Amino acid sequence: MVHDALFVLVKMKEQNLRPSIQTYNSLLYNLRHTDIMWDVYNDIKDSGTPQSARTSSIIVDGLCGQSRFRDAVLFLRQNDGKEFAPSVVSFNTIMSRYCKLGLADIAKSFFCMMLKYGMLPDTYSYNILIHGLIVAGSMEEALELTNDMEKQGLQPDMVTYKIVAKGFHLLGLVSGAREIIQKMLTDEGLKPDLVTYTILICGHCQMGNIEEALRLRRDLLSSGFQLNVILYSVLLSSLCKRGQVDEALQLLYEMEANNLQPDLVTYSILIHGLCKQGKVQQAIQLYKEMCFNRIFPNSFAHSGILKGLCEKGMLSDARMYFDSLIMSNLKPDVTLYNIMIDGYVKLGDVEEAVRIYKRLRDKAITPSIVTFNSLIYGFCKNRKVVEARRLLDSIKVHGLEPSAVTYTTLMNAYCEEGNINKLHELLLEMNLKDIEPTVVTYTVVIKGLCKQRKLEESVQLLEDMRAKGLAPDQITYNTIIQCFCKAKDMRKAFELLDDMLIHNLEPTPATYNVLIDGLCRYGDVEDADRVLVSLQDRNINLTKVAYTTMIKAHCVKGDAQRAVKVFHQMVEKGFEVSIRDYSAVINRLCKRCLINEAKYYFCIMLSDGVSPDQEIFEMMLNAFHRAGHVHSVFELLAVMIKFGLLHD
Repeated sequence: MVHDALFVLVKMKEQNLRPSIQTYNSLLYNLRHTDIMWDVYNDIKDSGTPQSARTSSIIVDGLCGQSRFRDAVLFLRQNDGKEFAPSVVSFNTIMSRYCKLGLADIAKSFFCMMLKYGMLPDTYSYNILIHGLIVAGSMEEALELTNDMEKQGLQPDMVTYKIVAKGFHLLGLVSGAREIIQKMLTDEGLKPDLVTYTILICGHCQMGNIEEALRLRRDLLSSGFQLNVILYSVLLSSLCKRGQVDEALQLLYEMEANNLQPDLVTYSILIHGLCKQGKVQQAIQLYKEMCFNRIFPNSFAHSGILKGLCEKGMLSDARMYFDSLIMSNLKPDVTLYNIMIDGYVKLGDVEEAVRIYKRLRDKAITPSIVTFNSLIYGFCKNRKVVEARRLLDSIKVHGLEPSAVTYTTLMNAYCEEGNINKLHELLLEMNLKDIEPTVVTYTVVIKGLCKQRKLEESVQLLEDMRAKGLAPDQITYNTIIQCFCKAKDMRKAFELLDDMLIHNLEPTPATYNVLIDGLCRYGDVEDADRVLVSLQDRNINLTKVAYTTMIKAHCVKGDAQRAVKVFHQMVEKGFEVSIRDYSAVINRLCKRCLINEAKYYFCIMLSDGVSPDQEIFEMMLNAFHRAGHVHSVFELLAVMIKFGLLHD
């Protein structure tokens, strides 16, 4: 009722009652965001009422609130040297406003002006500027100001430490925030509050140090603090991201034990976490619990369950769940349709995916680019490239723009067909539409070039990628290396391996598999042996494929002794040897008429508890028969009788 207050002021003057400066200040404060403020201020001057420091502070605050910063500064200068000269509060107000605008340097100049006028900044002054500098990214300068504060005899308070801790968190320097809290505890004797701990816990979670975050949670609980739902949700999210869903569920039970009701966010995080772990039934149970607690799930929670069912191959269950959602009063969400379309596409049922898409259109739901990407992938997977291309052309009709994924999917289909011209057409179309190719896009183009045996051009494309700021990945290199191996240019293949290492790109086991296979097929098996030994000496992780490739190569070359040696190395590495592995080796030895070696492998297979099948017996019988090993034939027939595999 500020206008009534002004009316009372007029009545006071009529009664020759002189208003005090406190009365005027009260009016000024409530009118500080209007032009009437000046009428009251002029009335103060005309009445000769002595002004206080608060008077000028209110005027400055009002001008700043109206974004009239120049007028605020001018007011400060006009009142310089008067008995009611601006106070530290006035300067703090201006500094605070400039810091909120991100102009920490200007705020700093007013801080210096205070010192010039002989005013001593207070703790609030320092806190304002420290916060402004941190937000502006000047962490070092903010820390210097904190030290300066202590030199001036001002002790940093809880707010100061909270600001600095948050600054370290924003910069990802969690160790710095931890040091600040340690200083609060030891040097200053201050007890960090829940907000300070929350900043530190969030920082640790952001950096992936969930163990330290959980330790701080235990410290909080032991200190008598009550954690809130938000803090629990942050911890739950970090645990679920690391796949520690069981530990996350324990936190949920802890929340409930502490009379904290989990909210929609908490439940949604856990449902998604459980679904990613394939624990869909547990997720559904949690979903029912959420509904029982009258917390109604949104599409985010529903999408977690739906995606989990699809990923577990439970598509019929997913479809029933999807249909029930569509029939309910749930707000239509394209994400749910996209999950089902993607599920059917991955199953190879493109027709059903298209039917889901038509239902989406019938409901007047706008499809997203994800919708089209899934359908295009489905058509390409079923070798219906013409339909995929037609779908690409129709995207524009829906007000959408194709993404790099859209083009890359279709380009890969053309590459598989050997239609390199269409691949180049799409690449040109991407450039015309200013759609930046991804690493995967370039890898597809490289694969196309390799199919045309344009190997040098594919290598040049690696340099073009780097020139555009894209780093080729292992798949890109593996694609080219494999092509050079097929071209019997092993020297260049190994040069590309060196190039990977030069660019700090760690080769994958697949890279070494390709090189070893290339040496065995197109080079020298002895070189392949040396490479295998070298990799073993360097403790490079190899897959079973590398060993089986070497075994097959030695069998083909007739070096059964070396094949046996590599076989034992494979077993020593802990790889599981299946009947197919034994069958492949025995088959090659039999073809090379290495009967004794074949019998040796057969005996190893029996001693390992692997039961031979009909195919292995027939393979060995034929080999023994051709070699004239009649005794061995009858021995093998006896073994077949033992395993119940002797047929008429």
